Amino acid sequence: MTDPGLVDWPSSEPQYRRSEISAVVGHGEDVWARAAQRVLSWGVKTASGFAVDPASAVSVGDRPTITVKLGWLSVREPVEVTAVVNRADRVGFAYRTLPGHPVSGEEAFILHRDNGDVVLTVRSLTRAAAEQPWRALFPLLRIAQLIVRRRYLRALR
Repeated sequence: MTDPGLVDWPSSEPQYRRSEISAVVGHGEDVWARAAQRVLSWGVKTASGFAVDPASAVSVGDRPTITVKLGWLSVREPVEVTAVVNRADRVGFAYRTLPGHPVSGEEAFILHRDNGDVVLTVRSLTRAAAEQPWRALFPLLRIAQLIVRRRYLRALR
């Protein structure tokens, strides 16, 4: 649903909240090479305060556990990588959430070139998780998502 290989993101299932945001990371070949390597090795997540285990290069079918610490609380986010793109002008990947994740949906990190600029795009589709307490906490999680998405856009600078 959040296919990183697509330049234009078509409409998706209406039961998910849809978000697509982008920011310029920098300009030129050196920025591209550094940022592409970081995107394809979970660098957007880790630079935004998350731990990824295992923190290897992304590959379709991988099922890492992402963890974020909120004070004394550690929140585990199991995911599965569903798509990877690695082209000369576009790199990125998408993952879907698995049971136990605080939300249900998909997220994609896409790096592309735009007239010499290196641009990071984050796509997400989310809805409340089926499990409690996450389902009841979904309104608060939506606020957290807004904060985290801003961190994502700064992660590669």
